[in-house]
Amino acid sequence: MRILLTNDDGLDAPGIEALFNALQGLGEIVPIAPRTVQSATSHGITFHEPLMCQEVVVNDRMTGIAVEGRPADCVKLALRAIWQERFGPGSMPDLTISGMNSGANVGINIIYSGTVAAAVESAFLGVPALAVSLHLGERPRVRYGRAAWIARQAIDRVLQFPLDRHSVININVPRTESDDAPMPPIRVVEMNSAPGTDAYERRTSPMGQLYYWATGSGMEFTHTAPESDVEALLQRCVTVTPLTYALTDYARLQTWKERLSPD
Repeated sequence: MRILLTNDDGLDAPGIEALFNALQGLGEIVPIAPRTVQSATSHGITFHEPLMCQEVVVNDRMTGIAVEGRPADCVKLALRAIWQERFGPGSMPDLTISGMNSGANVGINIIYSGTVAAAVESAFLGVPALAVSLHLGERPRVRYGRAAWIARQAIDRVLQFPLDRHSVININVPRTESDDAPMPPIRVVEMNSAPGTDAYERRTSPMGQLYYWATGSGMEFTHTAPESDVEALLQRCVTVTPLTYALTDYARLQTWKERLSPD
């Protein structure tokens, strides 16, 4: 099995390096990821600038391609060009894994997430994908290696079952702050749909210009629904949420057809 490994934190981020190590034995891992941090860029893509690429040796085990673009760019470029150049015309990955992101992607953050966008882009183009994120606590205590091991256990469980070409599975690992953290329970849950309690701090620059700085951790919400991804992650469970990129509101489709149809 050949696996495209990408992220939104950049090719040299600790999460992708840890996940690359944890995925050994699953297949041939090909890292193609942004050169710089692209957090919260959602599904943006690049049209008016070149996608500069460079092969980068991350460590003595991991070499990948760094792309001067966004996460969705990396996947589109990989599937439409780089993969064929490397493996031959018509070649495609068997699976895309995006992550491991430094920070949870649950609730409304799924919409903003570059990590999830990369997985969605892959599934849209016909390659099943997993998005993997880690809920952060105190950064000095984060154990990326152990978190990646937990992610691998969850990935193996998911891959016991067939994924169709357009599958997107969002996986979140709870805070992992010890090298022997036990494997948490895995829960299949829905996306929490409440807005975040966004706040902005009003500031003045040294030049006297007004600006605002976003505050908070990104994990504060107006409410959380029982059996949602936010609730389960805060209960220290690994969350698994199947996603779809089709945005049609089928529940209201017929209503609008009736409203706007000719008399």
